Amino acid sequence: MDAARKRGHELTLFNRGKTRPGLFPNIEQLHGDRDPDKDGGIQALAGRKWDAVIDNSGYFPRTVAASARLLAPNVGQYIFISSISAYADNSIEGQDETAKLATTSDPSVEKVTNETFGPLKVLCEKASQEALPGRTAVVRPGYIVGPDDPSGRFAYWPVRVDRGGEVLAPGAPADPIQIIDVRDLGAWLISVVENRAMGVFNTAGPIRKWGDILAACQKATPNKSTLTWVPGEWIVKQAPWVFPIWAPYLDKYKGFHTWKSDRAVKAGLVYRPYAETAADTLKWYKTQGEGGRTRLAGPTAEKEAELLAAWKKK
Repeated sequence: MDAARKRGHELTLFNRGKTRPGLFPNIEQLHGDRDPDKDGGIQALAGRKWDAVIDNSGYFPRTVAASARLLAPNVGQYIFISSISAYADNSIEGQDETAKLATTSDPSVEKVTNETFGPLKVLCEKASQEALPGRTAVVRPGYIVGPDDPSGRFAYWPVRVDRGGEVLAPGAPADPIQIIDVRDLGAWLISVVENRAMGVFNTAGPIRKWGDILAACQKATPNKSTLTWVPGEWIVKQAPWVFPIWAPYLDKYKGFHTWKSDRAVKAGLVYRPYAETAADTLKWYKTQGEGGRTRLAGPTAEKEAELLAAWKKK
């Protein structure tokens, strides 16, 4: 949003008008529901013309197909925000946009779970591509992080390190990790519009070392902390998926953080240093009032201490 306004674009937002409705008071806002069968659906979009549409909330092919078909005669480009979860196999390292896609036996399911999320994103991609052949850009990000991220996934790490003391660091310092700052992704999406870039783009972020990410978090605060590295094999057995962002560099997850995003980089995607993302995320988190702070992902202090004690007794 900020990138588009800074570059002089005229914007229209379409949403339900329920979450933080006063966030962008000077931007045109149309209200409705992206489900065409609810609360007037998408009729507020009918008959309007735009150079491009960025669809960042599509989860079910039925609803994406409805909006894409309605807008097709009146927009030049449809950008669908998909996910790196659209791919079928995370065990292979260094895959690109040609990798095998996830499938489902029930394309009509409309419940998002760990099993359905990826396949449904694939079907949403196809719905937009079929409605606007040759006029779509499919974007597949991994973990989108940075200030104002409500998931609390990445924020867990700079906030935890800021608390100081002994920090359980899962895996190994050399484990690969990929994140993309939301501000970098947003700025690039505007470039995609300006350049009328079409096709499929991974935007998982640069492949870096997990130890470097945690070091960046340590540099973001004057509070002292020490990292106790606990092997991924042990973490997977004791507390699988308790620690956000990190993925075990093992077996079926070995390629989880090694996706190639060369195509997006060639199309102008630029990454800021992870240290900047860590520092800005911590600063943002601290600006929130105590009663409204984003709920952090990750283990509680008690759970972390329990795991550390169990590891040391091993």
